[in-house]
Amino acid sequence: MKISFSQLRLIIAGFSVASMVCPASRAAQTSRDPQTSGPSTTVVIDAGHGGFDRGGIPGQRIPEKEMTLDVAQRLKGVLTAAGYRVVMTRDSDVFVPLATRVAIANSYRNAIFVCIHFNSAKRMGAGGIETYFYSRDSLPLASAVHYFVAGGAPSANRGVRRRGFYVLRKTGIPAVLVECGFLTNPTEGAYAESTSYRQKLATEIAAGIRGRSSVTSTSSRTGVATDDSIPLQSYIDQTKVSSSKRSHKRSSRTKSSKKKKSSKTLDSEASATARKQEG
Repeated sequence: MKISFSQLRLIIAGFSVASMVCPASRAAQTSRDPQTSGPSTTVVIDAGHGGFDRGGIPGQRIPEKEMTLDVAQRLKGVLTAAGYRVVMTRDSDVFVPLATRVAIANSYRNAIFVCIHFNSAKRMGAGGIETYFYSRDSLPLASAVHYFVAGGAPSANRGVRRRGFYVLRKTGIPAVLVECGFLTNPTEGAYAESTSYRQKLATEIAAGIRGRSSVTSTSSRTGVATDDSIPLQSYIDQTKVSSSKRSHKRSSRTKSSKKKKSSKTLDSEASATARKQEG
């Protein structure tokens, strides 16, 4: 989607929750105060990247580490005001190893883990919201968070995905990773740089955290909630795809290596024959 710079400025300047929510989500807006599963729950918020780890891809203009930290801090504010106990894996521009992030999450009982990221791609047109989980116990949380974030954002809905990211695979508590849009997409990057949009992301993630106990047990492809429930989202299982791709890459490298070795042998033999003929 191509828009002019002046149009983009108007979009950001006039950004409001009512105007940016999709029709289905707007219809459910009156019910967007789901039952709270208990402020006694501890929420471990993990702002992706940090310190020397800028995030994103080489040459990316918007630093992911700054966007994730800002949304995480805003989310902390929303949840704290609602009575939740909040723990941050990082609260400043520092690098925290993945194992340390997981250790922090696993040190709390009755907790959930929410990892905040933004996406990037070499293709500038790539865009949309994704939510990842790994364990089956994390699917209700992923469903609720994705329902609100994707429903409240003007970006495309890329769905819920199961994938074995380290911070999801190693945590022993419900854990999700939210990709809040593509910073390499001119439109979504401009949204992310807007203070009001980052606040909205925090508000929607918090709504998902509060609503996770209202997720129905039946998967729904429509993604439409009733007055008192949020649909358990269908998802794309990328754990098998990733494994298959790794196997294919290993196989390709082996075949390529054999071809190169065979080619070098033939070249060597041809050179030797030529030298003999010259002599």
